[in-house]
Amino acid sequence: MLAVMILVASVAYGLIIRPLWLNQTALPLELVFLSASVMVMAQALCLGYQWQSLINNVNAKITRAFPTILLLFVIGILIGTWILSGTVPMLVYLGLDLVSEHYFYALAFLLSVVFSLCTGSSWSTIATIGVVLITVGQTANAHLGILAGAVIGGAYFGDKMSPLSDTTNIAAIAVGVSVQAHINAMKYTTIPAAVLALFAYIILGFYYPVASTAAQESVLLTFQTQLQGLFNFSFWLFLPPLIILIGSIKRFPPLPTLVVSSISACLLALCFQAISLEQIFTTIHKGFDLSMFVSTANMTVDTSGVAINSILNRGGLYFLIDPIVITILIFVYVGVVDEMGAITRTLSAMLHKIKRDSSLVVSTLFASSLTNSLTSSQYANSFIVSEVFSKKYREHRLPKPLLSRSLEDTGTMIESLVPWSTTAVFIYATLDIALTEYWYWQLMSLFNIAVALLLAIFAIDYSKNKTR
Repeated sequence: MLAVMILVASVAYGLIIRPLWLNQTALPLELVFLSASVMVMAQALCLGYQWQSLINNVNAKITRAFPTILLLFVIGILIGTWILSGTVPMLVYLGLDLVSEHYFYALAFLLSVVFSLCTGSSWSTIATIGVVLITVGQTANAHLGILAGAVIGGAYFGDKMSPLSDTTNIAAIAVGVSVQAHINAMKYTTIPAAVLALFAYIILGFYYPVASTAAQESVLLTFQTQLQGLFNFSFWLFLPPLIILIGSIKRFPPLPTLVVSSISACLLALCFQAISLEQIFTTIHKGFDLSMFVSTANMTVDTSGVAINSILNRGGLYFLIDPIVITILIFVYVGVVDEMGAITRTLSAMLHKIKRDSSLVVSTLFASSLTNSLTSSQYANSFIVSEVFSKKYREHRLPKPLLSRSLEDTGTMIESLVPWSTTAVFIYATLDIALTEYWYWQLMSLFNIAVALLLAIFAIDYSKNKTR
């Protein structure tokens, strides 16, 4: 328990006590996990664990996380090259035509649902269609917290329900069920949550309307004029996102798919925009810079009316460096506590007093949220919780898909709501919207967790389906 409580105490002091009670700035997540890692490492050494075995396990965890780290680098490049090619500006230009005074949040939610179902990835959805929708929302004076909640919630719907999703497949593999059986089990919690979220975003659209005044509509028109003056639009600019959709449907590995999409964006930039090869290299390295672009594209375009620089200037190799460093430090902590077996033993201690089916399912939901919060990895959550709870589910004759579903109902769905998770840091770095601004508007996850708890407590969908 001490190894777990060390992280809880570090997070509480660094992220809660300092800003709320001591009137001091919150500690960076890097320092929170660095200090927690040092303390649990010292604890492990005092308990007799060998330094080399601890380091070997840390290396193993970071090695498994390396594809994610590479993915973060490539997503930064993708964002920059999509802007340089004109793909993002064109999508924003077209998206502004779709802005509805009352239904924009609901539309953003549905677009994210569709895109995430096609790609099976919440991060790819947030980094592509999410960036476009947030850019449109900034220009249209939308409530960015609600808009971000709608985008993130829609992205996580597909992350759960798409057969292309890595977390969906991992949860099914960890428990030993088919992907289809796993998805069928999740529809009892995820689909009702999505319907509730959609209706809520429709209602919120009437309380927080978008571009409801003539002045705001004039700003939208001005922004469209600026985009059209800076970039040359063409049907071919749909190619980069189309490559991602096709790659996801064909189940190609995500990393090379994103690289090919970025390369296509670079080629399109050379073909359709007034830029040089040197500017492409600069964008890949440091991200898109509008001042560099205006100098060769169209000097007559006035960019002073709207904060177009802050909207378009982003991307590049180091754009997501913060979540990359935090990911590495998180897995240093995870590697040490995994070598000690701290999380597994903590969860196992929960099972001794469980007698009722409903208590077992509720405990699974709690354990999944705890494990994902501590490890910042749905992969680790799926295998750790399934290993601990599988035997107990067999004793209670509960169906396996109920266990696999519970791994995601709180595990996957809580990722974007935990301040220190790599997902929350990724969202902030990509959309420039902090968790404190969107978490209570991320209705998809909140409703999903609530529905899952209600079904578990009242045994609504599994009491008559116990295995024989």
